[in-house]
Amino acid sequence: MPSRYRALLPWLAIAWLPLLPAASACAQAAQATRAGAEIPRDGQHDFDFEIGIWRTHLKRLAHPLSGSGEWAEYEGVTTVRKVWNGRANLVELTADGPGGHFEGLNLRLYNPRSRQWSLNFANSSSGTLGQPTIGQFVDGRGEFYDQEDFNGRAILVRFVITPLDADTIRFEQAFSDDGGKTWEVNWVATDTRMK
Repeated sequence: MPSRYRALLPWLAIAWLPLLPAASACAQAAQATRAGAEIPRDGQHDFDFEIGIWRTHLKRLAHPLSGSGEWAEYEGVTTVRKVWNGRANLVELTADGPGGHFEGLNLRLYNPRSRQWSLNFANSSSGTLGQPTIGQFVDGRGEFYDQEDFNGRAILVRFVITPLDADTIRFEQAFSDDGGKTWEVNWVATDTRMK
């Protein structure tokens, strides 16, 4: 190699240093793809479709896990605001019906390490956040679970979010007191986007 080019080698090496992390990430992604492994999906914008104001029709089972079939229906408004550029959001629900006035709040937080969301719910009558349900979206459908105490016994809770179309979303909560063998739906809300 001519000596005039040898003098440039240290400078060329320094010029390439900032590109090494990107080249390494590309190489790792290519290696994972070749190995058949998928690159983990980043779900931090899973709830972006829901930002806005929605008309809410809500049905709540009056006495969950009691064998009762008595439902209370409410009509209300849900407002969803983006927080932290979409890595969190705040949901406010106000509804009225024969069962009375209901105000709920849900703080949803995205964990970039686990790539999961925690849904942290509170209603105005208690003023405290409940046990968060944890989960993620798969193929556009969100499923979230937790274990909590209900009337002195441990139960499982499942919360499912299903966008039906661009302007309609269904929310469903169910309890299981037999370890997930059977589920009793106790909360169904259908949100329609207000234009």
